[in-house]
Amino acid sequence: MFFDEGNEWNEFFENIQKKEYFQKLMKFVNEEYQTKIIYPLKENLFNAFKLTPLQDVKVVILGQDPYPNPNQAMGLAFSVPEGIKLPPSLKNIYKEIISEFNLSIDLPQSGDLTYLAQQGVLLLNPYLTVVAGKPLSHKIKEYDYLFKDIMLKLNSLDKPIVFMLWGNNAKKHHKYLTNEKHMVIETAHPSPLSANQGGWFGSNCFLKADEFLKENNLNEIKWIKD
Repeated sequence: MFFDEGNEWNEFFENIQKKEYFQKLMKFVNEEYQTKIIYPLKENLFNAFKLTPLQDVKVVILGQDPYPNPNQAMGLAFSVPEGIKLPPSLKNIYKEIISEFNLSIDLPQSGDLTYLAQQGVLLLNPYLTVVAGKPLSHKIKEYDYLFKDIMLKLNSLDKPIVFMLWGNNAKKHHKYLTNEKHMVIETAHPSPLSANQGGWFGSNCFLKADEFLKENNLNEIKWIKD
């Protein structure tokens, strides 16, 4: 069993661990952890699936790969642990949430997005690991196969789910999303390089997600922690 009893990701991972690509992937990842500095910490490798059980998924936000700098990556896309300086993309995520909901608050100091994961927001990086200081260093076909299987599993779920595809890398995965019960929201990426060129600020992606959830009699997401 990979996760706590009752987490339906267990059945998914128990099935794919029999696949040749997954066995190769785990061999590769284990060797990398033994010989290099890899982020996130090994115990946080599957954090997104642990904190957001399959049956609880309401929103999927796609990242890319973990932060390659010390003390940042924690197994949740865009999230950093308590006490760590906010990365630029996360600052822009917070700014957009505050703007959309017209909140009279300062930018949150904490970048720990565990509170979102616990509400059913799957914060998913297609590549779950990275070599320290080397973005996309684990961009390998075995991770692509795993990510495809994950997306197809999510797509097959017979319930409403919002998929947020931020930036061109995320938008490439729209092809896996064919279920008419789901909603797909595409925007620019929140990184300053992309967001400042338009398509992120004012996108209302969080409002749209909440409206969709409400229309489907699901609890809206509390996007900013009290």
